[in-house]
Amino acid sequence: MRAVAGVAFMSVLLVLYFVFAGVRAVALLQSAEPIAIAMGVALLVLPLLGAWALVREIMFGFTSTKLVDALSEEGALPEELTDPEVTRGTVRDIADAAFPRYKEAAEADAADWRSYMRLGLVYDAAGDRKRARSAIRHAISLNRNEFRGIVPKN
Repeated sequence: MRAVAGVAFMSVLLVLYFVFAGVRAVALLQSAEPIAIAMGVALLVLPLLGAWALVREIMFGFTSTKLVDALSEEGALPEELTDPEVTRGTVRDIADAAFPRYKEAAEADAADWRSYMRLGLVYDAAGDRKRARSAIRHAISLNRNEFRGIVPKN
């Protein structure tokens, strides 16, 4: 819930930035100076890129949460990470030790979104955010293809 509040707060700040940048952009575009007009165009384009990135991140969060919930309902979350006895400090060590098993499972069944989602969760618990996001993006893609009936080529 804390993460959702943080995203909402940052989204509101970004929207406020868009409004203020838009007002400045319009003022610069009404200027007769070429450099001011170029700056006005940049002030319009950059917030659009920011909005695109914000929407993309929100959709990533929403979709990945949906897939984690699906794994949880199936009882298929990585058991090492769901043990109530595990303390926050030891999660990383446990994830590091469990990682090879989840990597092998993902490589063995390259078309299964569940194995890549579990791999992403273990990467995340081990602190490797870049690889976690990559594995989760791949899981989302596989899930989307499965939903559409597209069979990936190995």
